[in-house]
Amino acid sequence: MAANIDQQVIDLLVDITGEEEIGDYRDIDLFEEGVLDSLGAIELLVSLKEEFGVSIAPTELEREEMNTVNLIIERVQERL
Repeated sequence: MAANIDQQVIDLLVDITGEEEIGDYRDIDLFEEGVLDSLGAIELLVSLKEEFGVSIAPTELEREEMNTVNLIIERVQERL
């Protein structure tokens, strides 16, 4: 199940960012690298709610708690 969640989150990030190799760099800071911006982050939160039923308010977490692929996956798994 966890591997499936990982892939679903990566697929969402590829759709939002257009970065096909995003899954290969799971620990880079997506904001510092310019891969994800504020608008993309909101789009991600909406997509996570649609895909997993996981609700994360933009004000609920600091950016550093959700700025890498692995951290995004962790936040999803915590809420499932």
